[in-house]
Amino acid sequence: MAKIATVITNLFEDSEYTDPAKAFKEAGHEVVTIEKEAGKEVKGKSENTAVKIDKGIDEVNADDFDALFIPGGFSPDQLRADDRFVEFAKKFMDGKKPVFAICHGPQLLITAKTLEGRDATGYKSIKVDMEYAGAKYADKEVVVCQNQLVTSRTPDDIPAFIRESKKLLEA
Repeated sequence: MAKIATVITNLFEDSEYTDPAKAFKEAGHEVVTIEKEAGKEVKGKSENTAVKIDKGIDEVNADDFDALFIPGGFSPDQLRADDRFVEFAKKFMDGKKPVFAICHGPQLLITAKTLEGRDATGYKSIKVDMEYAGAKYADKEVVVCQNQLVTSRTPDDIPAFIRESKKLLEA
């Protein structure tokens, strides 16, 4: 089973973390939450969901994980201001490991300069940013690119996002 790095901080979109994380765990995968420091608690923006952080970014190495999960909300925008998270995400993309980004999640991939030539989607407000980053934006519930990158737009797309992410984990 896969070990999934999950980069997350305060103001994440609650269901965009909780629903996929639950589905990944139920399928036998390990979900490891990563923020600036281990042991702290971060809160969701909609339902104030509390998530305990397993590892600090300085304690982890992309080589120790099989996949990367980036929930949406305001979390990805905050994380991309920290070069450590940008480099962490870039290693997954460059290493062709599965990456699952929903809603505003692709913002971290934009800053990592890893979307050029890739088919992807995201929340409507970041469409132009994704296009400027070189992505081929598609307004669809889920886009899978090169059997590596799974992106979705909103919480409404979570079932399709989970379905396609799990397919990559099982491949």
